[in-house]
Amino acid sequence: MRTPTPNSPHISGRWRQLGSAAAATAALLVAGFGTAAHADAAAATATATHKVSAKAIAAQVAKAHVQYEKAGCGATPKAGFAACNALRVTGGTTAFMERQAALRGVTPKTVKPNAASDSPTGYGPSDIQSAYGLTDAAAANGSGETVAIVDAYDDPNAEADLATYRSYYGLSDCTTDNGCFKKVSQTGSTTSLPSADSGWAGEESLDLDVVSATCPNCNILLVEAKSASDANLGTAVNEAVKLGAKFVSNSYGGSESSSDTSYDTSYYKHAGVAITASAGDEGYGAEYPAASRYVTAVGGTALKTSSNSRGWTESVWKTSSTEGTGSGCSAYDAKPTWQTDASCSKRMIADVSAVADPATGVSVYDSYGSDGTGWNTYGGTSASSPLIASVYALAGTPGSSDYPAEYPYAAAGTSALNDVTSGNNGTCSTSYFCTAKSGYDGPTGWGTPEGLTAFTG
Repeated sequence: MRTPTPNSPHISGRWRQLGSAAAATAALLVAGFGTAAHADAAAATATATHKVSAKAIAAQVAKAHVQYEKAGCGATPKAGFAACNALRVTGGTTAFMERQAALRGVTPKTVKPNAASDSPTGYGPSDIQSAYGLTDAAAANGSGETVAIVDAYDDPNAEADLATYRSYYGLSDCTTDNGCFKKVSQTGSTTSLPSADSGWAGEESLDLDVVSATCPNCNILLVEAKSASDANLGTAVNEAVKLGAKFVSNSYGGSESSSDTSYDTSYYKHAGVAITASAGDEGYGAEYPAASRYVTAVGGTALKTSSNSRGWTESVWKTSSTEGTGSGCSAYDAKPTWQTDASCSKRMIADVSAVADPATGVSVYDSYGSDGTGWNTYGGTSASSPLIASVYALAGTPGSSDYPAEYPYAAAGTSALNDVTSGNNGTCSTSYFCTAKSGYDGPTGWGTPEGLTAFTG
């Protein structure tokens, strides 16, 4: 992973008092807070109800910029190891909270660092399904399919926390007893598990909850590597496939190395299996295993509600030059035949994308450890990877000889993908490597799901 910088929360600013919803909306958009749906919330509150004035909403939102931190598994790893790509909101007001406040005609509340919340503060199943055209598919599809989550170390509360999440949202039980949930080590043992780790537990809760939200009928297999080494995580991927998973999500990454091509064939080359990998959370630059030619590299967006026909809009997730979705041209991995962008001679990241901005993040329940016990909002491309793996699962079992990373390219430029055309994740010499545009670009690939068509063979 690239050289770290201190965590950089959304920068606070001062606001003049605004006398109308239109003025509030315009000022918020100019200031750059559109990614957290501040403008939508301000306008909706003032126009849909009259319980709170636009002036009051603007004043509240001005104080409510989201702060977040890397999960405890997100520290820059040494060579040969990976870090998770999860970011936990510790303060401010999320897009979901602002929308709920607007609907009720009240001023938004704020997240308090490390405080357990009695209800979610991020997007839940209905939001994710609505945003990506999955509502009908999520109700009808996924039975008999298994989405595997690969992470490091043990989350002792994984099953109990999953039960809390699913119960809150009215999803069916997913337990060891009914065969829906299974947790194993990288060797497949259900009893000899790795040592527990609270940072990775947050990552595992995020992954399990996003799968539940996107494909509630899917079975879930959690494979826990004994450490965050590339070799152990890769061994866990192999175990997931050995146990029958046709969809495997990897929400971790590290620096590229000359060993990556051997890791490709040892761990990630599985025909007939959709393997997804997070593009990274440190802005422009390539990570592995997202750079593997055998995985679907998943970038990140900021997702907010909109008055357009879709009801949602997205832009490249970027908080600063060193915080945002990853992208880039691999230094080592060969370009797959189905990837044809002109300026990168090797593998280009990403292929597709989904929500990752912590300010527009997803709801997660995690009770293990002291860092944010209870309901939290998480972002990072650790959210977008399991989401895309679950979309593949909703679309059905891949062809036995296929590498499903190719599937979205067959639908490129069609209505099966929401083309993300605004924002960037840093500065680069070749514009599309780091800047969104019509058609393919590095930060968001060909776009985000609109139904299942782009994820079928």
